[in-house]
Amino acid sequence: MTQKQIAVVGGGVVGVCTAYFLAEAGHDVVVIERHQNVAQEASFANGGLVAPGYATPWAAPGMPRKILSSLFRSEAPVMLKPTLDRALWRWVRRWMSECELERYRINRARMQRIALYSRDMLRKIREYYQLDYEQTQGVLQLFRTEKDRKLAEPGIALLFENEVPHQILDAEGVRAIEPALASDTPLAGGIYLPQDEAGNCPLFTKRLKQIASSIGVQFHFTSTVHAIEAESRGVTLHIDEGRYPADAVVVAAGTESANLLKPLGIHVPLYPVKGYSATAAIKNFEQAPHAAVLDESFKVAITRLGSRIRVAGTVELGTHPAELRERALRTLIKVGGDWFPNAANYAQANFWCGARAMLPDEPPLIGATPVRNVYVNIGHGSSGWTMAAGSGKVLADIVSGFSPEIDMDGLTLARYG
Repeated sequence: MTQKQIAVVGGGVVGVCTAYFLAEAGHDVVVIERHQNVAQEASFANGGLVAPGYATPWAAPGMPRKILSSLFRSEAPVMLKPTLDRALWRWVRRWMSECELERYRINRARMQRIALYSRDMLRKIREYYQLDYEQTQGVLQLFRTEKDRKLAEPGIALLFENEVPHQILDAEGVRAIEPALASDTPLAGGIYLPQDEAGNCPLFTKRLKQIASSIGVQFHFTSTVHAIEAESRGVTLHIDEGRYPADAVVVAAGTESANLLKPLGIHVPLYPVKGYSATAAIKNFEQAPHAAVLDESFKVAITRLGSRIRVAGTVELGTHPAELRERALRTLIKVGGDWFPNAANYAQANFWCGARAMLPDEPPLIGATPVRNVYVNIGHGSSGWTMAAGSGKVLADIVSGFSPEIDMDGLTLARYG
């Protein structure tokens, strides 16, 4: 392997994992991040799930009808603001075509392949460095109604096919695993994924940043990459007022990735999809969840992060990322209060929203591009924390000239070729 000088654009959890594995492989690595620290955008206050068993595309059978039926409700899993943005409607059309059963099966299998590998890589990092990032074990998926359970059947079939450990539970079985669940909220059953996890994503990212720094990674903050210029022997990055050469660049810049790639002739259907979270101090620990819970009706996760509880979810299209919408906040407060009403005061939580770069079919894009020395690690959507470590390791292997340890079919730019 030839040592290279590599620039990673983006300091989210995906970018930092990429930098760590590149440095571990022997490369000279610099991370360029426009904020003052790592994990300041989509990684900042996400749901915290590392859940390969649950990793599933939003583009699923029955989802368009479910979304249409909830558009005018006061609390809903999806919000769509009317807009004339043609890029949004092109993205929505492609997304809807991915909701067919066979496309769903293909996309979910691809997501689970990288997610399962990623969980293994995360555990190796955690055990080797003895990291604590407020992690918990086990994920419980809840079905409020029999209709929700029926919609989940294609995903349950894939759990069996891929031999993902899981338990299908009735309401009594669900409450045996999570006894703090409110007894008066309708519950038709659930799925328990014992090997899935949750944890504090920004805390992990900051600790991995310290480890990466100790093995030579340089971090340049408050630095914005405006353009990437391909050269005969490498690339040149236009950063603020300067030009900086490198042997190769990895674009892991979340929602800004498409803008950086487009001038190079690399077109990817990324769209910024907004998500929300509410984080509140636990006031009654006996009434708080032990681990992570997923409400399938509202597509909302409830996780325990040390002495805090986080309620995260909802998808919003067509609005500015910085705008907190009251309807989304009501949804989070409702779901938290429905399941763990005495655990925290959700109305006084710290609320957050952020945009995630999502592809219409949803598996990420990892690896080389048609432009020499330009690589991508993008499009992880709402599963970025779940897929980050594995994506970083795969990318480092590709850059180093090694064969990845997993099948890369459907996880590269070739699927849009």
